[in-house]
Amino acid sequence: MLHIYVDADACPVKQEVYRVASRLNLDVTLVANSWMRVPDERGIALEVVASRLDAADDWIVEHAEPNDIVVTADIPLASRCLKEGVYVIGTNGKTFTEDNIGHAVAIRDLFTELRGAGEMTGGPPPLNKRDRSRFLHQLDEVIQTIRRKHQLNST
Repeated sequence: MLHIYVDADACPVKQEVYRVASRLNLDVTLVANSWMRVPDERGIALEVVASRLDAADDWIVEHAEPNDIVVTADIPLASRCLKEGVYVIGTNGKTFTEDNIGHAVAIRDLFTELRGAGEMTGGPPPLNKRDRSRFLHQLDEVIQTIRRKHQLNST
């Protein structure tokens, strides 16, 4: 059964995930290093993991199954999930695929190097309405793709 996992600590699109999951009756697990408020609704769960580096990432990779969806801005986590057959959507609505993850990792590494050299500071810009709209559209698209794939496999 299709399940959505959210790398939740800094995720700016949790409300959008809740809306789509509620409308389509999907389960959602938010994975975080500390407690956070989540809606008291059927199908929405919070998994609090250790505060060690990559604990949330490790938990998501261990539990997500092929044809599940992971929502994250974490490129190394996206890469690990793709290797497991999991669909990955960035919080800005861009999907990570086998075709584009190598480029995303290279850009991430370049920016890390530039920040380390003092050439670049700050993080990504805050999400705007267009990003949120793109996220909602992509989430719907990926869900429909998985459902069509599941229907074809069950006939």
